[in-house]
Amino acid sequence: MITLLVPLLLSLALPNVLAWGKDGHYAICKISQEYLSEDALFAVKQLLPDSAQADLASVCSWPDEIRHNYHYRWSSPLHYIDTPDFKCNYQYCRDCHDSYGHKHRCVTGAIYNYTMQLKLANADASSELKYNLTEALMFLSHFVGDVHQPLHVGFTGDLGGNSITVRWYRRKTNLHHVWDNMIIESALKKFYGSDLSTMIQAIQRNISDIWSNDVSIWEHCAHNHTACPDRYASESISLACKFAYKNATPGSTLEDDYFLSRLPIVEKRLAQGGVRLAAILNHIFTPKTRIAQA
Repeated sequence: MITLLVPLLLSLALPNVLAWGKDGHYAICKISQEYLSEDALFAVKQLLPDSAQADLASVCSWPDEIRHNYHYRWSSPLHYIDTPDFKCNYQYCRDCHDSYGHKHRCVTGAIYNYTMQLKLANADASSELKYNLTEALMFLSHFVGDVHQPLHVGFTGDLGGNSITVRWYRRKTNLHHVWDNMIIESALKKFYGSDLSTMIQAIQRNISDIWSNDVSIWEHCAHNHTACPDRYASESISLACKFAYKNATPGSTLEDDYFLSRLPIVEKRLAQGGVRLAAILNHIFTPKTRIAQA
């Protein structure tokens, strides 16, 4: 169904898009590790580079760190999707392409691609030679995080909020950066003693408590698909319209009203990203005997 994504070494003029920043990606992957099955955790640790020291969260920002490297420029369009202005919906066939019109080159296409690579390799050892599975794991983990950031499925005209200049309290920035970094940074300072691990633990408690009945719904993909990034993207553009873009016009100052009403959205998206990444990896790394029986 999905054409294989191949590295196109193109010199792309693209916005500076970094979803969630390091803290957000770290949180998603840290949450994910708590929900991995024994088989999935073993497989993930086998694939991680030695530098990760068996910690997936430590490498979840790697795709952001390397995407400006000449050899990885092809990956820049895979971090986001641009949707038509003000339509507030997402369609794979319409929206998943890069600025040159190459199909399947967006964050949902990337999730399909790297999920497929890891599944094929797990089912057939000979497939391991076709792909760099360590990179596939790191890209997949990162892009599942990206698609849960609402403005990574934002409007084409403002580059997902990148061209909307605002003030975050006294600091001049852009709307995309507010959702990548500044809501999380402000929450860390105001509520979590500037300690990311404390914030992650609070989100984990919410998953076990107030969101416990939602977890199975978050994890579920129709037709027993391993991943359903189209659903995640549709959620994001809806949230972008209802919360990210609302009351955030160019030149506006965003303060407590915006911050306190949007923080629950950010924390829930971090939770959903973590739970869903774990569900995808658990599905991918199901023991082969059970795959054969399915």
